[in-house]
Amino acid sequence: MRTATFVYRRRVEFAETDMAGILHFANYFRFMEECEHAFFRSLGLRIHHETKDGFRGFARGECACRYEAPLRYEDEVELHLRCVEVRDKALRYEIDFLLDKAIVARGSVTAVYVGNAGAGDGGSAEPRRIRAYPLPEAVKAAIEGNAT
Repeated sequence: MRTATFVYRRRVEFAETDMAGILHFANYFRFMEECEHAFFRSLGLRIHHETKDGFRGFARGECACRYEAPLRYEDEVELHLRCVEVRDKALRYEIDFLLDKAIVARGSVTAVYVGNAGAGDGGSAEPRRIRAYPLPEAVKAAIEGNAT
């Protein structure tokens, strides 16, 4: 299953670079997360929400990024996100970074749907802890409705 490509545009700010004006490697992960949040908003969804028992949202199960060429201060980059897998409790994305139509980095993210468990869930006396939950049907339907 592959969704249609979602495109997110972003300018590299000076504070995100090193002294040579090159985007710091960790900021690629921030950009991927911003793109994921924008993707969810485009589908009318939220990445994090409160429930009567606590919260639900998406945590990182796995992230990777391969750098092909640097991004620099004031570059306007396009992130092309595709949801390539919908699992019972997780989504997997591939994200390409394009500068002037050339791929400069390729990332991937596995986002696991998690929330509070323990105290507040059925009256358990144990403290709240984070655990994975099945993806909500609304999330599956919105993402599958965006498939090509």
